[in-house]
Amino acid sequence: MDARFNLFDNEIAGKFAKRFANAGLVIQQSPLPKATQELVSLRASQINGCGWCIDMHTKEAAAAGESAVRLNLVAAWRESTVFTEAEQAALALAEEGTRLADAYRAVSDETWAEVRRHYDDDQVAALVALVALINAANRLAVIVHQRGGSYQPGMFAAAFD
Repeated sequence: MDARFNLFDNEIAGKFAKRFANAGLVIQQSPLPKATQELVSLRASQINGCGWCIDMHTKEAAAAGESAVRLNLVAAWRESTVFTEAEQAALALAEEGTRLADAYRAVSDETWAEVRRHYDDDQVAALVALVALINAANRLAVIVHQRGGSYQPGMFAAAFD
């Protein structure tokens, strides 16, 4: 199936994408560890079934030195031993923040307490913004059927230089 609409080829979509990418830069330049950023983006993208974003974040993480074992275990992070407690807290927040309608309080007090235990205010701000941003990106790509498989590391950043 081809993409329904080329978000990179439309003037309005292009303007939006540039601003969207600028919002992402704030997170990328934050003190939130880069590995955590990619793991969180990957987990939310898996939940949302976004092939484009799964492709992008696995390749960007691998290019940055992330191990195949950790990337392969993101979907089953609770049943693995390769993630730190801080990363587990971030992955729990990513899941709960992505599945807002699945629980009464959306993000549980327990998950929030773990996030606060492991991350300072600037990192929490970046983490919350990242969960919101990746969910928006997933929705954009899934709606227009932007398919995974063709992404090359650095491709997204190069498009907005």
